[in-house]
Amino acid sequence: MTIATATTTATRPAPLSEALPNAFKGLLAQAMAVKAAAEAAGLTPIIGDLVHIRASQINGCAHCLRMHVNEAIAHGDSAGRLALVSVWRDTAYFTPVEQAALRIAEDITLIADPLTRTTTNREAYAPLTEAQIAVIQWDAMVINSFNRLAISSDPVVAP
Repeated sequence: MTIATATTTATRPAPLSEALPNAFKGLLAQAMAVKAAAEAAGLTPIIGDLVHIRASQINGCAHCLRMHVNEAIAHGDSAGRLALVSVWRDTAYFTPVEQAALRIAEDITLIADPLTRTTTNREAYAPLTEAQIAVIQWDAMVINSFNRLAISSDPVVAP
């Protein structure tokens, strides 16, 4: 006796970037505008990398984390230093400007938590100009959007 078994092939939904390509293009345009503003404000690419890595760590976005660690290494950062981004407060590896940028990344990413947020304490951002603060805040908002896009698209991050 042969028993027929039904097999179902679960298909993954299309990534959100494909579901609404114009919205994705808008997000990419925001990222490019922030990148240009960062350069104009005198921020190095590594500052952006650190913001992207820290937000992606907090949000648990493996896709973005892998991508931005690789970009940071390509920009000249070291694997040893990048391994300590999540504990930046406990190290002497990061400059005052980098520390302020990491604080902003955490403030924007954890914005709903008033106990961790320092956005009203401008002294914490002292090494940065007002223009740099605005750029880093925008950069943190954009990477948070990309994190949510990637995680919502349920990516498989393989070696």
